[in-house]
Amino acid sequence: MPAVPRTLPRTFPLPTVPLQDAIARQFRLLECTAAHFEGQELFTADAGVVPGLGRPLATARVEAVLADFLHAPDAALVQGAGTGAIRAALHAMARAMARSADPRERERELLIHRAPVYRTTGTTLRSMGVRTAEADFNDPDALRTALGRARWAYIQHTRQRLGDSYDLGATLAACREAGVRTIVDDNYAVLRVPACGVELGADASCFSLFKLHGPEGVGIVAGAPDLVARVRADNYSGGGQVQGHQALDALRALTHVPVMWSIQSRVTQEIADRLSAGEVPGVAEVAIANAQDRCLLVRLDRPVARELPAVAARFGAAPHPVGANSRYEIAPLIYRMSSSTLDDCPGLADWTVRVNPMRAGANLVIGLLRSALAAIPEPAADLAEPTGPAGPTEPTEPTETAVATPRA
Repeated sequence: MPAVPRTLPRTFPLPTVPLQDAIARQFRLLECTAAHFEGQELFTADAGVVPGLGRPLATARVEAVLADFLHAPDAALVQGAGTGAIRAALHAMARAMARSADPRERERELLIHRAPVYRTTGTTLRSMGVRTAEADFNDPDALRTALGRARWAYIQHTRQRLGDSYDLGATLAACREAGVRTIVDDNYAVLRVPACGVELGADASCFSLFKLHGPEGVGIVAGAPDLVARVRADNYSGGGQVQGHQALDALRALTHVPVMWSIQSRVTQEIADRLSAGEVPGVAEVAIANAQDRCLLVRLDRPVARELPAVAARFGAAPHPVGANSRYEIAPLIYRMSSSTLDDCPGLADWTVRVNPMRAGANLVIGLLRSALAAIPEPAADLAEPTGPAGPTEPTEPTETAVATPRA
């Protein structure tokens, strides 16, 4: 049986973007757009393998905008969302290793963080037969030692373990110093943090545009020209292209994401403060974490975490994620911990839920939690867990919250 947690692990949330900086980012994205599109072209979507480009013209223009916006040498839109982008970049890396004139290069392993691998990434690595070596990226000395035996490293920007604390910029700098090339999984992080992997010097950033309110299935690889060129060369089929209407749809959606995520981050902090101040009976502890998406970890004072999501859905919460901040997700998400987090901390399964406000304010989220917890019958006395210490934020005065009522 997994040990019952008496307290949440200490978390190290990634920095967020203040609202004024987010507004500036939105404006800069439109400046980049104007540099690559004439006005009428924003309404013109083509399709297929355009001669000389190998992809739709509108897609190529959007790629140029996003490369410019991310300060990347090049960018390629791909199908398969974030998973497809990671798979494309890793395949390009594998081709580069296989074609090396140095036989020792072909025997190198891909360096990854010593932590549970995100499930879909693990599937990609296994299906490609990529051999991996592990190092604790939280330990700079261990990282430097491991880098001496590597030529490529794969880094997840958000946390694989709740206790991860490594700084992406410093990790990438250590890789560059050792001559190690880098691929960064920027899902759940890009535009929420001040700078993504390619902006910090990575050879490639991979992420889903579906998670940025874009159309289903669209992802991007942004980075070094040789890697992006390999991604394009592999994706030569007309049916594999991101068509022009998809690319323009992704660009339009992206224009409001920086401000939306800045607001969401601010609401997340407000909820953490108010839960730590004791506004919701049944909440023992709260922490902010980048457990996949930036969210609240809410530890309960009784083991009802498996029941809570379905009960909260009756009061208006989202019953499950769709793409983690996709265009479909507007209601607050009260849900189980991610599979990779539970691989690392299985004892959280009964006691802790993750909460993401999505487009909602703090009042609704707190009202949903209060109503859902009140609707679950009290367990037998011998199952109750002592309340743990307060969360990482300073308490504030409780404020009035909305109280939800269940649907008929």
